[in-house]
Amino acid sequence: MTEPARFDRGHTDDLMTFLAASPSPYHAVANAAERLEKAGFRQVAETDAWDGTSGGKYVLRGGAIVAWYVPEGAAPHTPFRIVGAHTDSPNLRVKPLPDSGAHGWRQVAVEIYGGPLLNSWLDRDLGIAGRLTLRDGSTRLVNVDRPLLRVPQLAIHLDRSVTADGLKLDKQRHMQPVWGLGRDVRDGDLIAFLEETAGIPAGEVTGWDLMTHSVEPPAYLGRDHELLAGPRMDNLLSVHAGTAALAAVASASSQPASIPVLAAFDHEENGSQSDTGADGPLLGNVLERSVFARGGSYEDRARAFAGTVCLSSDTGHAVHPNYAERHDPTHHPRVNGGPILKVNVNNRYATDGSGRAEFTAACEAADVPFQSFVSNNSMPCGTTIGPITAARHGIRTVDIGVAILSMHSVRELCGADDPFLLASALTAFLER
Repeated sequence: MTEPARFDRGHTDDLMTFLAASPSPYHAVANAAERLEKAGFRQVAETDAWDGTSGGKYVLRGGAIVAWYVPEGAAPHTPFRIVGAHTDSPNLRVKPLPDSGAHGWRQVAVEIYGGPLLNSWLDRDLGIAGRLTLRDGSTRLVNVDRPLLRVPQLAIHLDRSVTADGLKLDKQRHMQPVWGLGRDVRDGDLIAFLEETAGIPAGEVTGWDLMTHSVEPPAYLGRDHELLAGPRMDNLLSVHAGTAALAAVASASSQPASIPVLAAFDHEENGSQSDTGADGPLLGNVLERSVFARGGSYEDRARAFAGTVCLSSDTGHAVHPNYAERHDPTHHPRVNGGPILKVNVNNRYATDGSGRAEFTAACEAADVPFQSFVSNNSMPCGTTIGPITAARHGIRTVDIGVAILSMHSVRELCGADDPFLLASALTAFLER
């Protein structure tokens, strides 16, 4: 048996760097691609003809990346082993007409993306990041990673009911951030500011996909630094772990028996129905083209898909010390207890008994402990890209992840050991 997997501070340090450098899905996939390039992967364009050569390749589309490694001598019907994740997180996103304001305040008009804990965005120093599209159709990433905006909370003196009734926020009226002073709101100010920041000539930006983020960096927390606090762990923690696992397998001296794949999608937080979401055709197209590029037929494609397994990796709920009654009484996942196996008999998660066996084998190979998660019967259960992947592609899928607190907050909390333990299990899974 191999030595037990131990907490690797280097892995968690790198996760912190990845989180800080990835304030949007577009930045996240660019950073994942950069790490894969260092491991020998190369980008292929969807508009080009693909060849059947071995080695690491990846496709970028918007805020999604699909990367795969073809071992030497892989047959067309060789099955895939996929780590699935998503790149998006709930936040505040800039509207088409962003410049607004009232009573001498300049504001940015935002729309609520996904299901954020709105109160966690109040009185935070926020930056702005995302993708700018130019007149010629090219895109540029932009990241203003300094205190630029703030959603100011109403003083308690002006709303005494907060103490008795709790905070109630109207998404339209109460969540518009301020970013300066001025009685005259001028259309185009925000985009002009971002053009100047990104070094783009004035008037060249004609489209944008922009969002806010907290500029507070990730940090170790606790007496013994056993916890990690940071933004967008749901689900960049899994994207980072999957990227590290794929790079490790591709760089190993031995060749994997299957074709390892990382599929990190956008738009999971609002249903996955887009050309870059898990409910779109991106993953299926890439897998099929890989089969056909190696000279395969539709029969080879069917054989490859029939033998494929996907681990859908997303964060889950650790038992909360202040709300233990909200959890199933016999399933209490704990931070630093290893990754969690998610089960829901109503298919909100895709795990079944054979999937449990698959994940057990990977964890045993990596000498990593794992835990089981199931929702309290009286509470609704969330879902992931897992059931979507299973149903759309006919691929056996298992839902796993890391247990965290404060999910969908602007700043989430996990155990500092768990990211490394997850990456170790994913590496063992891709190697099998």
